[in-house]
Amino acid sequence: MTATDTPPQGAAGNPADASPGAPQVPQHCGLIAIVGRPNVGKSTLLNALVGQKVSITSAKAQTTRHRITGIRTVDETQFVFVDTPGFQTQHSAPLNRTLNRTVQGALADVDVVLFVVEAGRFSQDDAKVLALMPTGEYAKPVFLIANKLDEVHRRSDLAPWLQGMQKHHAFAEFVPLTARKDADVQRLLGIVKPYVPEQPWLYEEDALTDRTDRFLASEIIREKLFRLTGDELPYTSTVVIDTFEEEGNLRRISASIVVERDSHKGIVIGSGGERLKRIGSEARQELEKLMDAKVFLELWVKVRSGWADDDAHLRSYGYE
Repeated sequence: MTATDTPPQGAAGNPADASPGAPQVPQHCGLIAIVGRPNVGKSTLLNALVGQKVSITSAKAQTTRHRITGIRTVDETQFVFVDTPGFQTQHSAPLNRTLNRTVQGALADVDVVLFVVEAGRFSQDDAKVLALMPTGEYAKPVFLIANKLDEVHRRSDLAPWLQGMQKHHAFAEFVPLTARKDADVQRLLGIVKPYVPEQPWLYEEDALTDRTDRFLASEIIREKLFRLTGDELPYTSTVVIDTFEEEGNLRRISASIVVERDSHKGIVIGSGGERLKRIGSEARQELEKLMDAKVFLELWVKVRSGWADDDAHLRSYGYE
């Protein structure tokens, strides 16, 4: 995993520069937002587009809580994908408002929007997300990404559904796909490429994300937390990295799982501490692969009542 901070624009080298006197190949670089309601497969799509896991996935709604940048450089073109939280239409708590501001902020900065829905479905919540698309002089090309194509039982129903979707928005492209199929992902990259403007790359050629290893560690732990607790644990639980130390090929990480009630603490710990041990074990194994290093991981569970309803707590826990 290559995590990098953004260098000054144009800092990354041009592949053609290696041969003095050779014709300069213009670089292309564009920001592409991935938006949609919760659980339509945005993070799965981002990971497939990047070619490596940079965003966590879970069946639990609102697994993605931050603006995650994934980078894919192919020949002269650098695709900078921005995964956003699923837009919340049912709740107005501070955490949900913060997540929704993240979505709206991403839309203001990008060159292309990938609007992800489940193939054959368009709900009222999908419509509310679509209504966020910038219009007029601020309008961006919006692609309709009809994901989970493999779950459509009658493909003959898809054509009339796609025709009907044209009434909802002037989509630049219609792309039915299955995010887990590499051929579909490669096809999507080819469709996006002509929309990427000519400008210098923002990142080095081998960069995969702009997030640090410390951030990725908190996300991986949170993914295991949600996957191993299922519906028992409210989604407002979070993970905070207390210490992150690098000692050669060793990473020493201490993290706190923050819950809102004592009963939630018991759910995370499990009988005899077995669930917490499993969360730590699975997170450690994935972090070692991700960082190509040995990881010593220490987990604690802390109760912070009402943290998700407190703006100061949200900021202190890293929410944008």
